[in-house]
Amino acid sequence: MNMSEEPNKPNSLYDSSSSHPLLTNLPYPIEENASDSAPYLHISYNHGPRSFNDLPFLFLFLLFILSTFAFGIFAVFHHNPNYSTLSSFTFNPNTSSCVKPSISTSSSNWVVLDSLDFYSSYSSHIVKDLTWTLVATFIFSLPICCFLLLSLKHYTKHLVYGSIPFLVVIPIFLNLYWFVACTVSSNCSQTFPLAYRVLVLVFVFLLIGIIVWILVMNWYRIELTVSIIGVASNALSRNLGLLGVLPCLTTGLVVYYVPIVLFIVFARFNGKVVPKHLHGDEYDCVWKEDSWVPAYFALAILTMLWSATAMKEAQVYVISGTVSHWYFTKEDETRRRGIITSLRNAFGPSSGTVCLSGLLVSVVRMVRSAVDNARREDATGIVNLVLQCCVNALLAAFDFLNKFTINFAAITGEAYCLSAMMTYELLRRNLLSAVFVETISSRLLAGIVFVLSAIYTIVVCAILKGATNLGSDSYSVAALAWVLLILVLGFLVRVLDIVIDTIYVCYAIDRDRGEVCKQDVHEVYVHLPISRSLRQSITRKTLGV
Repeated sequence: MNMSEEPNKPNSLYDSSSSHPLLTNLPYPIEENASDSAPYLHISYNHGPRSFNDLPFLFLFLLFILSTFAFGIFAVFHHNPNYSTLSSFTFNPNTSSCVKPSISTSSSNWVVLDSLDFYSSYSSHIVKDLTWTLVATFIFSLPICCFLLLSLKHYTKHLVYGSIPFLVVIPIFLNLYWFVACTVSSNCSQTFPLAYRVLVLVFVFLLIGIIVWILVMNWYRIELTVSIIGVASNALSRNLGLLGVLPCLTTGLVVYYVPIVLFIVFARFNGKVVPKHLHGDEYDCVWKEDSWVPAYFALAILTMLWSATAMKEAQVYVISGTVSHWYFTKEDETRRRGIITSLRNAFGPSSGTVCLSGLLVSVVRMVRSAVDNARREDATGIVNLVLQCCVNALLAAFDFLNKFTINFAAITGEAYCLSAMMTYELLRRNLLSAVFVETISSRLLAGIVFVLSAIYTIVVCAILKGATNLGSDSYSVAALAWVLLILVLGFLVRVLDIVIDTIYVCYAIDRDRGEVCKQDVHEVYVHLPISRSLRQSITRKTLGV
């Protein structure tokens, strides 16, 4: 193919003299077999009908759900009402059983009423201000998200470089503020001696110094990351429907959890009151669960965990499918169709793939939790340390590969195992540094969210101090408002992270095919550094080492 026939392809990226366009800039010759690259030249977004894949895992997931609901309904209708009145049972030595005497519950009702009156009198002055603050924070979080997305799209460089100084200034201000406030307050100064305050002050300043050192060491990467974030923001702004669909999916998961939680509560009520021998002639009445209740707890918890990870992977699938549909289609096509198509594929032909990915993520989380528990316990010895390091390395490698696997599956509609293999080969062949895209952009976005939420929290705290009588409780209310804003903005950052990963995979497919579907993306991602480890492995393979 002559280069003059394709003016959109930069000369520095594509060379017709090589069957592998990415390797032309390497300082050593590499021989490629045409049969190795042939399957990858056909990788693109699958616009047509997709086949159902990984169906056994879909059936297994449905079996878990049906079993959880079936035994849960049984637990509701089979529960023993005596569980709530266990304290009223006494042991009858004549019948060697626990009996329930008929007593008046008026005294207990008065105790409950007194406690409720105390609670309401204690918290009434806080609940009203807290409620209005959280409602106002949620309302203001929506325009803040829009402002953040539009700023990242049009003024990425200004926002990033303007936020970086606040990453240092705000922690310094908060560190000095709490130190002075605690020193002035007599209660705080008595409970927190000066030596401990100084120790915490110095420790926080050391953390701030580490942040400054990280910024200085990665300063040369920030400019490229700014461009990557700008490209991702532009892609998300072209598919704004995702910001409405994803919360609906999360709400659906919460609604789906409600009956399962109710089933777990009622399962606890399945059992009977039995006498328990203490010592001598003394007995006590205790609750004994039915033998199937612990097994149902395990089943329900595993179902909830699997459902949560599967929904997370489904959201990633929908985002990746929508963004890749936008990437590989023409500008004049309807973009709303991309979201609908991705939803239909995620909960249709690729539902088994989503369930398998969620299952693997659940297993990884449980293994990582077990490793962390073993580390906290007295697990000493060189063998244990080596095993923990190996397990952590394998889990990190799986997390990295699985993230791009579900992106690739959303693009092509392939099964999970095939997508994992093709994703690994695609990244290896294109020699791109995905770690660079993942770490720097995520940290910068998290820093911007921290700055915006911290500024908002300071303003809220100042308003509460001047307009209410909360006193020191204003700090707690402002902290809750900060948590709510962090959650909302964190959702936007998570979507942007997935968009960045998806565009990265789409760009790698373009590079592998020798095409340019989005010129503005290529102008940014072409500056990604080459992965040295992959380059060395290909060199050894080429030289026959």
